[in-house]
Amino acid sequence: MAHPFVHVELHTGDLKKAKEFYSKLFGWKLKDEPMPDGTYTMIDVGGGTGGGMMTNPTPGTPSHWMAYVGVDDIHASTKMAKELGGKVMLDVKEVGDFGWMSVITDPTGATVAMWKPKTPHK
Repeated sequence: MAHPFVHVELHTGDLKKAKEFYSKLFGWKLKDEPMPDGTYTMIDVGGGTGGGMMTNPTPGTPSHWMAYVGVDDIHASTKMAKELGGKVMLDVKEVGDFGWMSVITDPTGATVAMWKPKTPHK
């Protein structure tokens, strides 16, 4: 697959409750990582696409899952999304030493994120 889903992230209003729920429900292994804007919890699902959890960065937005699609050129993909009728909700942003992300809404209103790692996928 040319552009697989590479990460799934929960934005929640209650990180503690979400961590307890999902670790018990699915047996996911969770690891807190300090970030400049708060704690980020990595999710190890044991196989397949993993993810993370964080306190919702947009106050007033309901808790939701965000899917990330891997891309080779984050700037070109973000520009193309706009040219195809999508809206750029978060332009390309560097995420520490990990990579770059952007968030777009497609012409139907669905939101998806794009991800370009600083090191190639393995």
